[in-house]
Amino acid sequence: MSQPSTTHNRRSASMLKMFQFDKSIHTTDDARNVWLVVVSLIAAVTFQAGVNPPGGVWQDGDHAGRAIYASQKVAFYVFLVSNTLALSTCILVITCFTYKFPFYIEIWAATASMMTTYASAVFAVTPHETVHFRYLLIAALVPFLMRILVLFFKKCRGAENDSEIESQEGGGEKNGQAGDEQV
Repeated sequence: MSQPSTTHNRRSASMLKMFQFDKSIHTTDDARNVWLVVVSLIAAVTFQAGVNPPGGVWQDGDHAGRAIYASQKVAFYVFLVSNTLALSTCILVITCFTYKFPFYIEIWAATASMMTTYASAVFAVTPHETVHFRYLLIAALVPFLMRILVLFFKKCRGAENDSEIESQEGGGEKNGQAGDEQV
């Protein structure tokens, strides 16, 4: 029996290195463009999955127009919460990466409309007795709340660092002035 060759492992590692971001070669604009393509693809997939749930919808009977997958409550919950979280995160990244770009307001309006369309489609195909929609709302808000908290803590930490620097600078001037008076 042959053992896995180290040449294959080296080749795999070099392939990974070839596709990694390198500041000396790539610009931040290149990185932003790649991220926007990836995030847009994920947003398209998650939006489609929410509008047309796995397994489709019942065509006849009392459950017509409702998701077939909803009959498995726990699995459907996991799907809806995860899918909503992914779409919401993608929308946050798209709006952050396109901030202050031309047509930013239009991009924001389009992404907000997309989220509204997603929500209405999910509400339409989900049996109301199956899902508590507050969990979906929480999942949709989590990325935005996390971003706000990060910005808040960065701002607070920056204010603390600024006040520490000011107190150190102020203390140095007082010591220098006191030394001048002694001479």
